[in-house]
Amino acid sequence: MGTGEIRVAFAGVGNCTSHVIQGLYYYKNVVDDNKPISGLMHPVLGGYKVFDVKPVAVFDIDKNKVDKDLAEAIFAKPNNATVFAKVPEFGVKVNMGPILDGAPDHLRDFFDVYDEKEPCDVIQVLKDSGAEILVNFIPTGSAKAARFYADCALKAGCGFINCMPELIASDETYQRKYKENGLPLIGDDVKSQVGATILHRALVDLCEKRGVKVNKTSQLNFAGNTDFINLVKRGETKEMTKATSVRSVLSNKDAEVSVGFGYIRLQKDNKICRIYVEGENFGGNPITILCECSIEDSANSAGVVIDAIRYMKLAIDRKIVGPLIAPSSYLMKHPPVKLSDEQARDDCEKFIQGGV
Repeated sequence: MGTGEIRVAFAGVGNCTSHVIQGLYYYKNVVDDNKPISGLMHPVLGGYKVFDVKPVAVFDIDKNKVDKDLAEAIFAKPNNATVFAKVPEFGVKVNMGPILDGAPDHLRDFFDVYDEKEPCDVIQVLKDSGAEILVNFIPTGSAKAARFYADCALKAGCGFINCMPELIASDETYQRKYKENGLPLIGDDVKSQVGATILHRALVDLCEKRGVKVNKTSQLNFAGNTDFINLVKRGETKEMTKATSVRSVLSNKDAEVSVGFGYIRLQKDNKICRIYVEGENFGGNPITILCECSIEDSANSAGVVIDAIRYMKLAIDRKIVGPLIAPSSYLMKHPPVKLSDEQARDDCEKFIQGGV
């Protein structure tokens, strides 16, 4: 079982990073794994507590965040996630990252890109900070930037957790590179604690196990954060990871699966998802399921990411390299290997106890 701190770097200081950082303090005094704690799948995971996660380096491209202490930057505009914990100054300032394709025109209306500032040497910052893990939280569609950070993690000797829908852990080239460099990899696209995709999978799986043939199913998601501004404009990879995750549960490979996004400013970080399932039960008779879920979007992923960090730290301790199959399958929408949720959970528990 592990002990000590887990030194983590973050690419992107949006709502998701804000809720991860707040969570470190909200659960600061949770040291016991013998009773359930709201919001945590594992109060203690493999000996590591939530507060063992120590942010040591951060990267962003927003003028409101760069050069600010992390404790200030996580609440800077355009972040609009709920505030549920007091966060003291870290003494960790936000570094200017490369812009690359991370600032399309439709996002520039909502945050102030620091175009005139030279990016830092990301690899050197990671090395100097002693970071063991880099968590990727940059905007959907930033394909070049995602690969840039994945490459920097490789060169700096960091494990990489890809929380965005760009295929890194699912890419055989990156799988090979991380194995060859003796580093672990988790991805791709974080699966929320109880969000649209996991709920959608559960409903479809229920139909499958009860003999209902699913013919059509859809998922509509609405929120008022910058993530959804971005998803409306360039959400193709997110649509793919969500639809693939749902489709992997279906036996009817001809079933229609669709995913859509909408931006509603007044909802802020609250996401409403609407799930529709249309199928056939006994005698070919129709069955229709409609389901709606309302959640704080960033909080819904934060606990999952904190678990991913702790799984990766166990892998580092045990010198397990390459893509982590069970944690990726349980925590991510598009893992390298797609396991059923039950098998992935069981395999994760075995991993905690010392399995691979």
